[in-house]
Amino acid sequence: MGAAYFYHLTQNSIEVTLPRLLEKARGAGWKIAVRGREQGRMEWLDQKLWMLGDVSFLAHGMVGGPHDALQPVLLTTTRDSPNGAVCVMSVDGADVSADEVNAAERVCILFDGHDPEAVQHARGQWKALTDAGCAAQYWSEESGNWQKKAESSGG
Repeated sequence: MGAAYFYHLTQNSIEVTLPRLLEKARGAGWKIAVRGREQGRMEWLDQKLWMLGDVSFLAHGMVGGPHDALQPVLLTTTRDSPNGAVCVMSVDGADVSADEVNAAERVCILFDGHDPEAVQHARGQWKALTDAGCAAQYWSEESGNWQKKAESSGG
C-alpha cells in the first residue's frame, strides 16, 4: 500500500523540482509515470528533461513511442502505464485515484503554490484521498528547504 506525497512548490519551479524527485524515485529502482493534463505541457516538460545538460542524464520518453515498456520514466496524459510504473508523479492538477495510490509504491502530487486554483485543487485531492483511506504527506519548501508539514495515515 503506497502513499500520496503532496509537494507545494513555492521556491522552485516544476522544471527544477521534478528532475530531483525523478532521480530519487529512480534511485529507489522505481519506474515512473509523469502524468499531466495537456499534451503540449508534457512535450514542454519532455524538452526540459532532455536539456538538463551535463549535470544529469534522466532517461525518459513520451508515451506512444516504440519503447514505452522499457522507459524508466514515461510522460503521459492518461492513466495507462505501459512502462509498468510503480510511482506516479502528477503535475498540473492531473487526477489520481485512491486505487492508484494504494497500488503504487508512491504517488507524488506537485502543485504550484503561487496559483490559487492549483492550491485549491491539491486541497481537494488531499481530502478525497485521505477520506478514501490513503496515507498522505504534505511537503512544503516555503522555508527554502523541503519540510514535511502534515501527515495522515488515511481514513
